[in-house]
Amino acid sequence: MQMKLNAPQQEAVEHINGPLLILAGAGSGKTRVITHRIAYFIEQGMDPYNILAITFTNKAAGEVRERVDSMLGYGSERVWVSTFHSLCVRILRRHIDRIGYNTNYTIYDTDDQKRLIKETLLYLQMDPKMYPERLIMSEISHAKENFITPSEYDLAAQGDYRKMQIARVYTEYQIRMHNNNALDFDDLLFKTVQLFQDYPDVLEMYQERFRYIMVDEYQDTNTIQFLLVRQLARKYRNLCVVGDDDQSIYKFRGANIMNILNFEEEYPDATVIKLEQNYRSTANILNAANAVISNNEGRKDKVLWTEQEDGDKLQFKQYENEYQEAEMIAYYLLEEKIKNRRNYSDFAILYRMNAQSRVLEEKLLMKNIPYRIYGGQNFYGRMEIKDILAYMKTVANSYDDLSVKRIINVPKRGIGVSTIQKIDQYALQMNISFLDALYQVEDVPGIGKAASKVQKFTELIMDLKDDLSGSRSLAEFFDCILDRTGYQEELIAEHTEEALSRVENIDELRNKVIQYEEDAETPSLEELLEEIALISDVDSLNSSDDRVVLMTIHSAKGLEFPCVFLCGMEDGIFPGSMTINSGNTEDMEEERRLCYVGITRAKQKLYLSCSRQRMMHGSSSRNPISRFVKEIPSELIDAGGFRTALNQPVTRVDEASRVAPVFKVDPSKPPFGRTFTVNKAVTLDYGIGDTVEHVKFGQGVVTEIVNGGKDYEVTVEFDKYGTKRMFASFAKLKKLEES
Repeated sequence: MQMKLNAPQQEAVEHINGPLLILAGAGSGKTRVITHRIAYFIEQGMDPYNILAITFTNKAAGEVRERVDSMLGYGSERVWVSTFHSLCVRILRRHIDRIGYNTNYTIYDTDDQKRLIKETLLYLQMDPKMYPERLIMSEISHAKENFITPSEYDLAAQGDYRKMQIARVYTEYQIRMHNNNALDFDDLLFKTVQLFQDYPDVLEMYQERFRYIMVDEYQDTNTIQFLLVRQLARKYRNLCVVGDDDQSIYKFRGANIMNILNFEEEYPDATVIKLEQNYRSTANILNAANAVISNNEGRKDKVLWTEQEDGDKLQFKQYENEYQEAEMIAYYLLEEKIKNRRNYSDFAILYRMNAQSRVLEEKLLMKNIPYRIYGGQNFYGRMEIKDILAYMKTVANSYDDLSVKRIINVPKRGIGVSTIQKIDQYALQMNISFLDALYQVEDVPGIGKAASKVQKFTELIMDLKDDLSGSRSLAEFFDCILDRTGYQEELIAEHTEEALSRVENIDELRNKVIQYEEDAETPSLEELLEEIALISDVDSLNSSDDRVVLMTIHSAKGLEFPCVFLCGMEDGIFPGSMTINSGNTEDMEEERRLCYVGITRAKQKLYLSCSRQRMMHGSSSRNPISRFVKEIPSELIDAGGFRTALNQPVTRVDEASRVAPVFKVDPSKPPFGRTFTVNKAVTLDYGIGDTVEHVKFGQGVVTEIVNGGKDYEVTVEFDKYGTKRMFASFAKLKKLEES
């Protein structure tokens, strides 16, 4: 096998026995090393069956698999290439009965978790305003990421009333998850580590299976992932981890940078190889990135370099406000497209916070520039898709109370909330599943005439179970769901643009079912639902779609673009004011790593921009140029006359920097040329997570509410129009009942 590798890459590929740490800088060809390493092992006579490669996304796993296949053409299908979650799903599907679950368990997504926590809070008579679902979800997730059980959490919470209350929710939530025979995403890893801990024979079986383990993006691993890898690698110790501590930016998701920084302490005999040659970016871009990240102390020393030309200098502009900044980004984008004959998909506009996208969207729309917001509502998060999937989950797992409750009155069957509550109470008293309680509906106290309606629903479910066993394909079963429920027929009869759009989404879901059956060796409903549950947003970016991509820098990690606009480069925005004023060195270093990631997404051209004045949270503020921009050597930047500003010292962002709003003539005035007087007495009858309706944009889910003093700024994720931010007094959003 001929390898086109540089010397460090070659050394990494040919290292077989013992622990290995590959410090792979941005754009240094780490995927090439992983794939060549797998191929090399197979050529050296290693059994592909004994090789495990773990990635963080399905997209990355597919890329590794495809490259190995093209290099060898044989044997690679026996290599286990998967994400952490996919690996755990396959292990648990075989062995979870050892720890008290059925192997046909359901995987709950974030929306499912939220619904179950809502039920739990109601059952425990806890005020959701005092204990918001998102707070509870975050606390439970953090506990599971650190392998903390409900009883351990409760023990540690003693003396802290708030934590003790959360411990109650965590305990009851896990009981309900178990009763539903369901796992959330954190459970997939937690239960696998628990399985290996409690059943050494199962662990030994997988230690024998996975004698050679490779883990990509090791800097992004959390504690539970670290424990899982350590368990699997303990026997043979042939563990290779690949990562870049300079790109560790997911602390808020639980990533622990110490996993990579302390690798040599965990494995004192480890070999360390640095990949510093970059194949992505020009020298000027790399030198800027090196200059910024060198200011961090908590890092492994390395310097990116390239054989490519210096390329263009970085462009830096400071504008009056965010509207002018967005206007000029659109202008330079079009100029760059025409001048260098670029496609729209060659451009990415990156920002620190999602809130920055609104003004950018408005200016792109005005210039007729096609774009897409990356990280918007997932296809599988749409109401109609979740409804159909709930039918499929109910058939696959009769213990999944959440799915049954979602569809019992969808489409409407006249089964009201009161009826559902009576049945739910009966199920709790009898210690049976909600569906089993439906089968015994005549025994439910006070159920009355609603029993006949419930019986029609249970007959429908039994018919669908028969359809699944009798259907020749899952696509036929899918059609049976639509036919028997009348779900799609009802949408067609509605004959609105929104309803027809939902029909199109259902058709697309059917395409997924067909595609799955074509690809799967032995198709099953459980495996199909499993595959859908593991699909992430990062896998949904379509590179063939010729649109400008807007995304946060966090979302951009792992991607690259010929031309990048990095906007909002101001102290107070990036880095944020909380980080600046806290004085926390670790937080500031993570912000700097995030800047490093943003810079290294650019291959050929990088535009940096900021505003003198920006409206945030209902008030205007003047923020100085970001300290990260000032850390870039001036000879690398075409600053457009702002060198004096660049040389100013960095300062704290505090209330003294706040100024009153200043409105000027276009382009500094807000879009649409109107100034509004804000309603001083606004009250809301909806909250975060509620479904609302807007007269123009249709239905959506409230994702954020910011109190601006005189009015509320509400962020809504609309089904059709994406994310919109608006003042509550003008939006006149109407809360809808949960579907």
